[in-house]
Amino acid sequence: MEALRDRISAALHRGWWQLLLRGLAAIAFACLTWFRPGISLLSLVFLFGVYALADGILAVWTALAGRGETKHWWLLLLGGLLGVGIGIVTFAVPGVTALSLLFYIAVWAIGQGVFTIITAIRLRKEIKNEFLLILSGLLSFLFGALLIARPGAGALAVLSLIAAFAFIIGVMHVMLAFRVRTLGKQLAT
Repeated sequence: MEALRDRISAALHRGWWQLLLRGLAAIAFACLTWFRPGISLLSLVFLFGVYALADGILAVWTALAGRGETKHWWLLLLGGLLGVGIGIVTFAVPGVTALSLLFYIAVWAIGQGVFTIITAIRLRKEIKNEFLLILSGLLSFLFGALLIARPGAGALAVLSLIAAFAFIIGVMHVMLAFRVRTLGKQLAT
């Protein structure tokens, strides 16, 4: 048990800064997206590509460095390779990346909306306030339809949502990095 504690302590103490860098990269991506609304969609797609590539490389590095500490290191490796791949595709075909992503989100939102409405109708006798589910489904459907009808405006809105997601994830990674660093120090003593 003591050997396991020492290995966990070493891994946590050694790798906390990589998690911190991932969090800071996510926060930087979010802030640049929010505070520079005049940047064209193509520039924002490239910025996303840089973020996906950097996050993927750091995840691959973390996975390979920690492969001796855990048997599930390959999951982080696969996630990192996915990020690297998405980053490369983003640079190779940025216009297609932006439009494809937008339409995938639109189709998903429309499908979710339809299925939510169907579920609400079928459950109307079993649940109260099923109109909230119907309203939720309708909003999802309308969001998807709006993305298809006005892809330019929809793309900027989606990028703002992606920026919000990246910011939240970034803050969580930064907080976790410092907690992991503290835990690593505590386990080392």
